[in-house]
Amino acid sequence: MILSTTQRGSRSWIQLLMLAVVTAITFGGLFATSAHADEVGTDLPFKIVGNVKNEGIALEGVRIVVSGGGYTAETVTDADGKWYIGVPEKAGYTVSLDQETLPAGIAVIEEGGAEQSVEIGPSGSVTKNFFIGEGERIVVSLFDQVIARIVYGLNFGLMLGLAAVGLSLVFGTTGLSNFAHAEMVTFGAITAFFLGGLLALPIWVAIPAAVVISGLMGWGLDSGLWRPLRKRGLGLVQLMIVSIGLSLAVRYLFQFFVGGGTSQLPGFDSPKIKLFGATSLSVIDIASMVLSLVVIIGFAWWLMTTQTGKATRAISDNPDLAAASGIDVDRVIRIVWIVAAGLAGLSGVLWAYFRPGIKWDMGAQILLLIFAAVTLGGLGTAFGALLGALVVGLLVEVSSLVIPSDLKYVGALVVLIVILLVRPQGILGRKERIG
Repeated sequence: MILSTTQRGSRSWIQLLMLAVVTAITFGGLFATSAHADEVGTDLPFKIVGNVKNEGIALEGVRIVVSGGGYTAETVTDADGKWYIGVPEKAGYTVSLDQETLPAGIAVIEEGGAEQSVEIGPSGSVTKNFFIGEGERIVVSLFDQVIARIVYGLNFGLMLGLAAVGLSLVFGTTGLSNFAHAEMVTFGAITAFFLGGLLALPIWVAIPAAVVISGLMGWGLDSGLWRPLRKRGLGLVQLMIVSIGLSLAVRYLFQFFVGGGTSQLPGFDSPKIKLFGATSLSVIDIASMVLSLVVIIGFAWWLMTTQTGKATRAISDNPDLAAASGIDVDRVIRIVWIVAAGLAGLSGVLWAYFRPGIKWDMGAQILLLIFAAVTLGGLGTAFGALLGALVVGLLVEVSSLVIPSDLKYVGALVVLIVILLVRPQGILGRKERIG
C-alpha cells in the first residue's frame, strides 16, 4: 500500500524528531565528564566510600564500580587508596572491585569476592573496604564474559520488547508517538508493588492482576482522552504534544503518591544460580525470560491468526480501506490500547526486577531505548519492534565490556543513528509500507 504525501511527511517528521533527540542525548553523554577520578557524584545526596590497601599500603588506580537502582558509576582509587562515589538515593547497591587493576600476586580474599552488596545507612553514607592479600584471582575469560553479557542482553531485550511492541501497535494503528507509554510501564510496576508488597498477595497473583489493571488503564485512556481527541480531528503533532504533557503530569503524580525513593518487589533478592562460565541468573531472571517468550509467542499468534489481529494489521496498512471493508476501526484501536497497556505493565514489572527496584520515573529511564527499538525495527511493525529491542538489549549489555558502564546506553543509540543513516525505514520497515 503506497503511503499518502501526508503520511510520508508525518512519518519523516517523527523519524527526524527521534533522531534529533537521540543525537542530542548521545553526544551529551559522550562529552559529559566520565567517571575516572577518585571522587564521582559529589553533588549527589548519598555516598559510598572506601579504602583499598594491602597490609597497610595504599593501592592507587584500582577501579571501583557502583551499580543499583538503574544507576551506575565508576572511579579509581587515589594515591591514598581512597575512593568516593555519590549515589542518587538511599537504597541497596553493588560495589565491584576490578581485580585486573590490582598489582600482580594479590586479590580480594574476603568471602563474597570482589563484588559486594551494601546498604546506605541512616547517615546517608556507607563505607566499603575490601580485604586484599596474597591469593589466586578468579579470572573470567573474555569469551565467558561475552556469553554472560549476551544472556543478560537477551533478558533485557525481551523485557524491552514487550514495551516496544505495545508502542509500535499504537503507532501503527493511530500514528501516535505516545510519550506517555513510559508511565504505562511505571504504572504496571507500582500496581504490582501495591498488590504484592502492601496487600501481601502472592506474587503469582499480583503480577497477572497488575497486567489486567494496566490493560484497564489503557481502555480508560482511550475512552476518556484519545478517542475524543481523534474525533475532534487533532493532528498527529498535536496528539504527540498532548502525550508529552500527559507523561509529565502522570510521572509527577507517581512521585507525589509513592515518593522519590526505591521500593522492591517480593523476591527481588532471590539467590543467583550459576549456569555456565560466568553466567549466573536468579530464579526471577529465568522466570522473566520464560514469561517474556511465552507472552511474545502468544502475541504473535494473536496478531497473525485471530480476526482482531488481522484487523489490526489491516488498519496499520490503511485505516480508511479497513473501515470501508466493514472493520470497526474504533473497536480495534480500543483493543490495541488495552493490549499495549497490558504489555507495558508486564514490562514494568520485569524492569522492576531487572533494575532492581520500583521508582516513580523508572519508565522514563528506558523510554528512549523503547523508541530506539521501535525506530530501529521499523516504525509501525510489531515484529520489527521486537527485533529492534533485542538488538538494543544486546548492544547495551555487550558494549559495557569495552566502554564505561555509565555510558553503556550510548553505544546502542550510536548504532541506531548509523543504521538509520544507512536504512532510514529500519530493519524490517519498507519504504512503501508502515506495517
